[in-house]
Amino acid sequence: MPRAINLEACFQKFNDTFAPKIVGELNGQHVKLVRLEGDKVPWHTHDREDELFFVVEGTLDVEDRAGKVTLQPGEFCIIHRGEEHRVVPHGHVKLMLFEPAGIAHTGQVQAEITRNECERLDV
Repeated sequence: MPRAINLEACFQKFNDTFAPKIVGELNGQHVKLVRLEGDKVPWHTHDREDELFFVVEGTLDVEDRAGKVTLQPGEFCIIHRGEEHRVVPHGHVKLMLFEPAGIAHTGQVQAEITRNECERLDV
C-alpha cells in the first residue's frame, strides 16, 4: 500500500549538516534529505552518475565550470555525469537529492564533509 512521507517531519529528525539521510529508494536510486550551511562542498565529479538537487527550503547555488544557477524553494536542477560541480548554500538550506545508490558523496575528492555511508531515516 502506498504511504505518504512528510518532508518536514523527516527534517525534524535531524539537525546535522552535510550528512545526507536516505528516506526512500526506487529503481536503484536513493531519495535523500540533507541540510546545508556554509561553503564546504569541494569541486568534484561523478563519472557514472547524474544527480538531482531539489531545494525544499532556502537558496542554493549549483555551480559548474561554465557558471551557476541559483535555486529557490520548489526548484531543482540536474548535474550530469562527468560535470565538475559544487553547491553553495545561502544560509541554511534543506535539500532533497535523487542519486544512484552507492554514489560517492564527493566523487573522488575527500573533504571534511565526505561521508562513506548515509544513514537511513525511519520514515
